[in-house]
Amino acid sequence: MGIDYSQLRDPNAEYTMRELSAETMGLTRERGGDRDLEITDVQTTMVDGNFPWTLVRVYTDAGIVGTGEAYWGAGAPELIERMAPFLRGENPLDIDRLTEHLVQKMSGEGSIGGVTVTAISGIEIALHDLAGKVLDVPAYQLLGGKYRDEIRVYCDCHTEEEADPIACADEAERVVDELGYDALKFDLDVPSGHEKDRANRHLREPEIEHKASIVEAVTDRVGSRADVAFDCHWTFSGGSAKRLARRLEEYDIWWLEDPVPPENHDVQREISHQTSTPIAAGENVYRTHGQRRLIEEQAVDIIAPDMPKVGGMRETQKIADLADLYYMPVAMHNVASPVATMGGVHVAASISNSLALEYHSYELGWWEDLVEEDVIEDGYIGVPEEPGLGVTLDMDAVAEHMIDGEELFDEA
Repeated sequence: MGIDYSQLRDPNAEYTMRELSAETMGLTRERGGDRDLEITDVQTTMVDGNFPWTLVRVYTDAGIVGTGEAYWGAGAPELIERMAPFLRGENPLDIDRLTEHLVQKMSGEGSIGGVTVTAISGIEIALHDLAGKVLDVPAYQLLGGKYRDEIRVYCDCHTEEEADPIACADEAERVVDELGYDALKFDLDVPSGHEKDRANRHLREPEIEHKASIVEAVTDRVGSRADVAFDCHWTFSGGSAKRLARRLEEYDIWWLEDPVPPENHDVQREISHQTSTPIAAGENVYRTHGQRRLIEEQAVDIIAPDMPKVGGMRETQKIADLADLYYMPVAMHNVASPVATMGGVHVAASISNSLALEYHSYELGWWEDLVEEDVIEDGYIGVPEEPGLGVTLDMDAVAEHMIDGEELFDEA
């Protein structure tokens, strides 16, 4: 533009601040389109993946469309349809204001947690994709820039015989050697054959030993080639979780995830404080307020929010910033399609304390087909430099895998 910024202090300068702002805005329009635009519609389509993925698209009068994804679960499409009138006519670049607007408007639907937050998350992710396209910047730039160029992915692994330690070790070795991952996770809430009454959440000693045998087999097999975490899915009592965590202290595990139900943070804190086994939790609480006590009371060693469930990209970044005050790493839970997965990539790029991002669909052969771009390579995802999220829906693939009764999105 040829602007001499040193003249801003000169009252006789050629450019006033208002004129400078107008010229700067003109540059933005030239690069990314007119910023004076409005939302015209919001649509959803559910895809039948290994989870039912709710894809979200936000349309504008400029013909620019943003794509997002809400965490799977019944009710999200209906809630998004109810929220659409609150968004029509609004400027999609006001992401924070619109997100808070939806939280307030949907307070009667329980917008501090549950599927309402999930629905808002899907819209918020789509707004980041849309704003990035309008401003011609990748989504991570909207979050303040990036710390890294690629994101480590941990692969959630399964076997047909999940209770068999050798089968788990075999699968761990295969995923490391053949698929190229250096970070894995296995389930520990699997039948051992020693249960008397699973409803009481109590672990008998033979059950604990069976779980330790899975951990031993997997960690011994992959050795230093991969980090391995183990998931309990909120299954055990407080006392049993303490005994299990202590039993596993001799093994080099990345973390033990969700050993107790998520409601009582006091119990979660006591378990974490009484073992050297790293403890992770956080996917089943909502927004920064829901994560706050886990972080401030250091009730976990690793915080694990689910981005398209917890409130969206900015909300996850706020959680990460709070965790960073306590020098706590973030390992985002993720069971999403490539759309929200890439949203998680941009968040992980923008925070200093990102540890890894989960991938839960390695057994689903068409997962990457849902978008036109390649996503995961040798256990890592490169941070896109394209505007927005950097992925483009393959509408043929979406149509092929839609849940029965769903309708395909309108064209832009």
